[in-house]
Amino acid sequence: MARKGERQAKPPVGDLRDPDSLYHYLQRYLAWLAERNYSPRTTESREVYLRYFIAWCDERGVIRPQDVTKPILERYQRYLFLHRKRDGQPLSIRSQHTRIVPVRAWFKWLARQNHILYNPASDLELPKLEHRLPRHVLSQREVETVLAVPDLATVTGLRDRAMLETLYSTGIRRLELIHLKLADLDFERGTLIVRQGKGRKDRMIPIGERALAWIEKYRDDVRPELATGSDDGTLFLSHLGDAFGPNRLTQLVRDYVDAAQLSKRGSCHLFRHTMATLMLENGADLRYIQAMLGHAKLDTTQIYTQVSIRALKAIHTATHPGKPIKPRQQNALDAALAEHGDAPAEAPPAVDLAGLLAALEQEAQEEEDNS
Repeated sequence: MARKGERQAKPPVGDLRDPDSLYHYLQRYLAWLAERNYSPRTTESREVYLRYFIAWCDERGVIRPQDVTKPILERYQRYLFLHRKRDGQPLSIRSQHTRIVPVRAWFKWLARQNHILYNPASDLELPKLEHRLPRHVLSQREVETVLAVPDLATVTGLRDRAMLETLYSTGIRRLELIHLKLADLDFERGTLIVRQGKGRKDRMIPIGERALAWIEKYRDDVRPELATGSDDGTLFLSHLGDAFGPNRLTQLVRDYVDAAQLSKRGSCHLFRHTMATLMLENGADLRYIQAMLGHAKLDTTQIYTQVSIRALKAIHTATHPGKPIKPRQQNALDAALAEHGDAPAEAPPAVDLAGLLAALEQEAQEEEDNS
């Protein structure tokens, strides 16, 4: 059995006897991705979807990359379109898109490495993606209802309240919460560092005073009881004393949302949607929301502009509903923006809230597909 943190070997798929089979070229491709420093999650995700494709090819006698033609790839697309899951539902357009993109990237690599004479996927048309808005976004009152669900008389309840407060205050992704370390929080400055977030990028973002207070209580009163054996400094620990698994965290948060009986469903990304929506509704400029979320750009909005952490902290304090702004804080906000050159010289562009939420919904779907 592989130890925690190690990549567990998956069973072979397709023809193993032929050294030039699709399966063996998959292994070479995965090794190339690792050499080029692609993240383990990206590599694992691509492997999952390419194994689906290889298994489909094997059932039809397509063994080698040279056997794959554009008509075969189009047949695979039709197969995905007609495929039904166990519950009888079809794959979403985004799920179909997600399964085809790694195939296109793989054949592009095969052609560039001269393993095949031409790339049969070069002109393959991808399904047109829908720009959907989130099914559910919580109001401020609804968020407070969810936050009040955990039983604070228990060790896990207090820990869970601290996790929910962190998600709400920062809008960080599920994996970013899981990978937080004790040393990543600066209680004096009211910031935390997200290390190796999506795209392997670090970023420093603000976190509210209320969330920090819950984290501090969890850290001092609860975490020592959960930390058993070797302690690697992970902030939020499971009852086994180690980091949460992604699916376990998703289910835990979903259970709290369901228990609040709001007639709305969601999990970690629900808080990400909500944080962005409420800050925008309270007047935060879109570029500050982009900095919080770690988005390099949003195609439907203005290009991301780097902002200072001091100005971002002031904006967060002013617009996040977890801690309403006070008059003297407004003065500090104005001073911070003026000092760092972030005060807009003219009226800011209209906020495309629909574009932002559509991008967040796409992110949530990708996370669900990779679960």
